[in-house]
Amino acid sequence: MNTIFKAALLASAAMAAVPGVAAAQAPTQGAAVVEELVVTARRREETLKDVPVAVTAVTAERLEATGAADITSLQQSTPNLTVQVARGSNSTLISFIRGVGQQDPLWGFEPGVGLYVDDVYIARPQGAVLDVFDIERMEVLRGPQGTLYGRNTIGGAIKYVTAKISGEPQMRFKGQFGSYNQRDFVGSAKGMVSDSLGVGLTWASFDRDGYGTNLTTGAEHYDKDVGAARATVEFSPTADLFFRLSGDIVTDRSNPRHGHREVAAFGLTNQPLPGGAVLSNVYDTRAGAGDKNRVESRGVSLLGEWSLSDVLTLKSISAYRAGETEGVIDFDTLPEPYLDIPARYSDHQFTQELQLLYTGERVQAVGGLFYLSATAAGAFDTVLSQAALSIATAGHVDTESWSAFADASFNLTEALTLSVGGRYTRDEKTGQVYRQNFTGIRSPLFGNPTAIPGLLRSNFTSTDTYEKFTPRVSVSYALDSERTAYAAYSQGFKSGGFDMRADAILTPNSRDGYAPETVDSYEAGLKGYFFDRRLSLNTAVFYAQYQDQQVTLQTPVGASIASQVLNVGESHMSGVEVEGVAFLTPELSANVSLGYIKAEFDEYRALNPLTGQIEDFADSRVFQNTPEWTGAFSFTYQRDLGDRGRISFIPSASYRSSFSMFEIPSLLDQGAYWLYDASLVWTSANDRYRIGLHGKNLGDETYRIGGYNFPGGLFANSITAYYGPPRTVMMSLEARF
Repeated sequence: MNTIFKAALLASAAMAAVPGVAAAQAPTQGAAVVEELVVTARRREETLKDVPVAVTAVTAERLEATGAADITSLQQSTPNLTVQVARGSNSTLISFIRGVGQQDPLWGFEPGVGLYVDDVYIARPQGAVLDVFDIERMEVLRGPQGTLYGRNTIGGAIKYVTAKISGEPQMRFKGQFGSYNQRDFVGSAKGMVSDSLGVGLTWASFDRDGYGTNLTTGAEHYDKDVGAARATVEFSPTADLFFRLSGDIVTDRSNPRHGHREVAAFGLTNQPLPGGAVLSNVYDTRAGAGDKNRVESRGVSLLGEWSLSDVLTLKSISAYRAGETEGVIDFDTLPEPYLDIPARYSDHQFTQELQLLYTGERVQAVGGLFYLSATAAGAFDTVLSQAALSIATAGHVDTESWSAFADASFNLTEALTLSVGGRYTRDEKTGQVYRQNFTGIRSPLFGNPTAIPGLLRSNFTSTDTYEKFTPRVSVSYALDSERTAYAAYSQGFKSGGFDMRADAILTPNSRDGYAPETVDSYEAGLKGYFFDRRLSLNTAVFYAQYQDQQVTLQTPVGASIASQVLNVGESHMSGVEVEGVAFLTPELSANVSLGYIKAEFDEYRALNPLTGQIEDFADSRVFQNTPEWTGAFSFTYQRDLGDRGRISFIPSASYRSSFSMFEIPSLLDQGAYWLYDASLVWTSANDRYRIGLHGKNLGDETYRIGGYNFPGGLFANSITAYYGPPRTVMMSLEARF
């Protein structure tokens, strides 16, 4: 209760001092009021102030004006959010909201933050670092969203909403050129070709040299080589029917990231290893595992909407997605394979969702059914050259999930609204795990047919079923036409499963898999407009209880690594979030966001390798990727130049306090840091041409976003880190015809 009281005081102070604002779109030139945002957080269109959920909405206009590159830009403007490129990857996403997420991107391990592209669930994080193109807006829903968005949204959900087709056919071309030989091109053509048929096609290419160099191979390091395309057809045969068929593909051929060695390397005899000194440039590496990497993600979806009456709409969303990943992670970052991991993943999923929406005068509701059939598979070698050993790991997880959901809002009075919802989910999973020792460098799975088979560590198939009902209830009260207060309770559910690294010899109980985890969240907030809509304010105070928390533990044991996903115990989180936008003058506006979270373990039960006993380590464990404070502020100055167009200048700063990479504090933990950006944009009077100059990380801050921690001589004392982008400057040129 003490923490909740402290969070409430912080919210009150923030509301009184700088009524915050995050990521609202810029106003129409000359207007001194905040524009109203429409979101679909509850699967239906509502204004942001009327939704009893903590939501950050970022429009395409705002993303383009600030030069946002990809989905990770949300981290700099959203309270209590972490979205980053996963360690050892170029396009795999890690996401945390309010302390809940997933750092381990291994196949079969479910995320804690749901990702949706046009209401299609993206089950796997590979290829999920989505570039910003052909987009209408992005929404971040904080807190459990299990009622309307399913089993793996216990932290929240991120929605990537693409632009709809409307108006006359139009072509758009955009080029971006900047630091490290950046050269991006986006071209699109879309519009209505008849009264009932709309067609859209977008193609994009994103290229950049590396921030550093692989000193062993001479290859670019931290480079970018991504191609993407999206095609859409929209058809309305009658006024009551609408269909949208979409297809997309993304291919990433960037070189693999191998990290930066943070400490000197030594071997089994405790003697320094060749090339094992710490490099001065954090983007350089001496990795010898190779420069081959390829990630492809593709999908197709069909949306159908049928207006049954003025108040009833039936919606169907069918989608299929698939992807493959082939790459390598050099854990030791040295020329020799002291600890190398060649790997490949593949996945495919089919989803079908049916929704029935009712929009009455006093009741608004949505209900439906959801089905998912998915397979996630993969293989990797753990290569330990000093032991002449390769540990081959392979397997797959098949998932079938069914759920039924409903959410209804009742206008009890003109001011008071009660919302009640729930979701029943049933998951059936089958996991197959294979793990075996081989004498030699790499196993037959990765091109070494002469490797000598050794100890078979795992070869089993297990099946389990997980089911849960997750409720949500909220009460909203309209203080007046401009302001709404709300209180809500929701529960989130993340499915159990099987550890694809399970070692049946070191951890026999890993055959049984791990149980689901749940979060019970309590939230209250105030949303609305003040001072004749010159100020928009969204605030939330929350408290959550986290049960059966799933944590990946990896412990070096002799010549092996004992890895196991365990339900370690319980924890609680509490905090406050403030977002807002204010117009100081008709030409000058300010955006502010503030997030505070206190996350603590109440129980963390794990094996003590020194005693061989299960013990409670709650006092010495911390939440990963969860800084206590997050914040951002920016100013937007717009000036109308008449026939010469208009200009906007947007300086901004974002802050993250110190945080840990893992539950156990280590040398990899990141201290507090600020990032400073600025954008200057000119737009022609007819909106046909736009020129932008964008600077990112202008203070050239060096900060970690991930790492691996494998100390000891057998592993070449591999403590390696991955870093965020350095200072960059980019010019963008855009034309519409």
